[in-house]
Amino acid sequence: MLYYRTRNRGGFRLVTCKRMLSVIRRRKVQLLVLLAFVGIAVQACFSPNQAAETHPSALDFSQFPLKKLSEYGFFKGDLNALQPNDRVLAYEPAATLFTDYAFKQRFVWMPEGTSATFEASQPDEPLNFPDRAILIKNFYYPADFSKPTGQRRIVETRLLVKQSGVWKAYPYRWNDEQTEADYKVTGQTIPVGWKDTKGQLQSIRYAMPNKNQCKSCHTRNDILMPIGPKVKQLNHPYAYADGIENQLSRWMKMGYLKATPEAIANVTPMVALNDPNASLDARARSYLDVNCGHCHNPKGPASTSGLLLNYEEKDPFHWGILKSPVAAGIGAGPYKFDINPGQGTASIMTFRMNSVHPGIMMPELGRVSIHQEGVELITRWINSLKKEQYR
Repeated sequence: MLYYRTRNRGGFRLVTCKRMLSVIRRRKVQLLVLLAFVGIAVQACFSPNQAAETHPSALDFSQFPLKKLSEYGFFKGDLNALQPNDRVLAYEPAATLFTDYAFKQRFVWMPEGTSATFEASQPDEPLNFPDRAILIKNFYYPADFSKPTGQRRIVETRLLVKQSGVWKAYPYRWNDEQTEADYKVTGQTIPVGWKDTKGQLQSIRYAMPNKNQCKSCHTRNDILMPIGPKVKQLNHPYAYADGIENQLSRWMKMGYLKATPEAIANVTPMVALNDPNASLDARARSYLDVNCGHCHNPKGPASTSGLLLNYEEKDPFHWGILKSPVAAGIGAGPYKFDINPGQGTASIMTFRMNSVHPGIMMPELGRVSIHQEGVELITRWINSLKKEQYR
């Protein structure tokens, strides 16, 4: 027998050892439940799928590249939701680079009080960004392309960071759990599958480039540079969370761009491949600019080829019309001209676009599959050209 003092009474009462043990066990269970609840709460707070409780404005750039994407603080909430943090601004170029049918979500961040600028006389130049500007590009595949906002798999995130006047590329590979992306410089081949808009199952071995391969496309005058953020690419509406607005207007409103409406009006905007309101010529030239023009321009790695595909080029010969390649090897196939007017399927340009052979395909990097819609567009455009106009 034991004497046990109750809390609600001043006296003592006699209880058995068995009853005392029962009380202890009951309170032990309650304690364990409480500890388990606290553990779950703590784990939820620090779950790897939660974006880090930080912000790009607090980053120490001398520590770059960080090991994990979450450490940058670009996104809030679940990391894989890609919900931008304060002043992390979404953007979308009018004409998009083909990357094996991957969808992309792009964001930009700049330090408070800094802005990008541009030269209206050089519309093919990317915006001139301030130091510590960061461009964020996420590559993902919806499980079902007919439901693009549904379940998805994020494959990689690429960062371009400007430090001391120099752009640096930092690639991040997402894990299978979709909770984190780790810095990976060596590149990787990743099996990816999806259902297309026709209900057909598709699969590829997605090629994530290594850090050095970024320079192959992002080079102007042998200097690493961004490709997409140009005035000609951003001068169109975007559906922000708080409404639809022209992107350049939003950038200026946030202080991310210093420009005048007059300067912007002097730049001819590019258009999307499937823009129903744009001409075939504008759609084709825009497509060639973003997919080929980053190399085939007067300042690009392929400038010596004489094939110049930036949107501003006016000389049809430099587009490739009735132009024989300088040195194409097997890339020319049985054809003589880069563009043979009226002969969309008998031109070197479409021959190279319609191949995945390493010695033939163009672009050389960034894809392991053929962009059927792109080939169709350029074939139609070449078919519409009249040879007699270019003799």
